[in-house]
Amino acid sequence: MIRRQRLAAGVCALLAALTAGLAFPAGAVADETEQAAPKVELVLDVSGSMRTRDIDGGTRMAAAKQAFNEVLDATPEEVELGIRTLGANYHGNDRKEGCKDTAQLYPVGPLNRTDAKTAVATLAPTGWTPIGPALLKAADDLNGGSGTRRIVLISDGQDTCQPLDPCEVAREIAAKGIGLTIDTLGLVPDAKTRAQLSCIADATGGTYTDVRHKEELSDRVGQLVDRAADPVVTPVATSGADRCEKAPALKSGLYTDREEFGQQRWYKVDVEPGQELRASVSVADDRAVGPNYGVLLRAVTVHGREIVRGEAAGTGRTDVISTGLRYPKQESDDDTATAETVCLQVTQSFSVASGVKTTPGLPLELTVDVVDGPSGHHDVAAFGLGRGWWLLGALVLIGFLAGLLWGWLSRWRVAVWRTN
Repeated sequence: MIRRQRLAAGVCALLAALTAGLAFPAGAVADETEQAAPKVELVLDVSGSMRTRDIDGGTRMAAAKQAFNEVLDATPEEVELGIRTLGANYHGNDRKEGCKDTAQLYPVGPLNRTDAKTAVATLAPTGWTPIGPALLKAADDLNGGSGTRRIVLISDGQDTCQPLDPCEVAREIAAKGIGLTIDTLGLVPDAKTRAQLSCIADATGGTYTDVRHKEELSDRVGQLVDRAADPVVTPVATSGADRCEKAPALKSGLYTDREEFGQQRWYKVDVEPGQELRASVSVADDRAVGPNYGVLLRAVTVHGREIVRGEAAGTGRTDVISTGLRYPKQESDDDTATAETVCLQVTQSFSVASGVKTTPGLPLELTVDVVDGPSGHHDVAAFGLGRGWWLLGALVLIGFLAGLLWGWLSRWRVAVWRTN
């Protein structure tokens, strides 16, 4: 009996050790501790125009406060977050003084949700709109460290402190090479505000979003804060061709490109027998576009035969649209079999809004992953079922037999009822 207990305890210990090994592979803990904390600073416009009541019946300031409170509750623990204001303190008409009005409301660091919410609650729409100076100060707030750094700017109007052009400020920040991204959200969908905020975002590889409802504002700010916590992967710039023959040859990795409206971009990937190609593409509408659009990713042979495709459609509710595909290259018994060149074609159907520049093209992000594929010659995973064909056949057979049995029972019950 004692030997059995010891054996059982040993088996349990072994299973626990194996489970721990699977859950925490070697080096995982070290990697987590070595990774620098991501930093985010929310920069909020508190100028006088934020008193306007045009967001779901309330003021723009009330919508921003609600969004901040919801985002603060949901901020990941690993993110160091700060809050900076512009136009919150100076009440006068002196432009020179008004353009200095930017202050750090909550310092960038580990988040105390109660303190941050208390600070936000004190805000009241006040003064000017010094976007450029606020961005410069925010960049200083995020200085230091090697983690991701992100500024999320929320504004309802143009900068009132020219000639310090906030677009040029954003370009200067990008030129420093510190890896800082600026995302912008506009609470007023007029053309001039949209153009300025889009320009700021473009300069640092960020995104611009029109916001007209409280829920949209909360959701979008939350997405951007969460994005800062994603693992850092440095994309490689590439330039797709107008046809497969001229396309750049890509290996596994993350790539960025620009695609003009109505344009197709081609890329090539070599896939060895027994390997699987996994690819995905995201296209961002970083400026005003038409309400309906889509993106298509096709894998085709060098002779033009389609292998598999992925596609997605949008209706203006998001600023990024993505799709993906998988293609397993079957193993071959021929020892002389060589790699197959697969052509990836990216097509998007965005239409530009009237008066909006079409250049540069829309930002495109392409992920390519070539891995060892599933063994065997009958895998159809690229089309979603894999070896699930066997399960599907079994379910069909079981359903057929169950139908026959139910029909027989029903007829028997009717016969019994009639005899009674």
